[in-house]
Amino acid sequence: MMIASSAMYLINTEEVREVFIGLGYNSRIVIPLAILKISGIIVILTNFSKTLKEWAYFGFLLDFVMALEAHLAAQDNGHFTAIAALALWAISYTYNKKVYA
Repeated sequence: MMIASSAMYLINTEEVREVFIGLGYNSRIVIPLAILKISGIIVILTNFSKTLKEWAYFGFLLDFVMALEAHLAAQDNGHFTAIAALALWAISYTYNKKVYA
């Protein structure tokens, strides 16, 4: 999900900027957010540092919670995707804790 959204942010930047503006966010965060999402994926998959991994998971959690809030405020039915992302995040985080505990 994060890879797909990062790719979309980088390929369809102008379209995504319009969506961000419609959700009440500054459109200048699209490219940095895409880069941070890719960085978070790399950190989680490489298991380079437990601390960085926790921060990556926290960053993804913030992203999903903010998306949920923005879509609820906009009343555009995009909140279903954010809820699905939060569920997948919870499964991934829980599984990661069990595997690397």
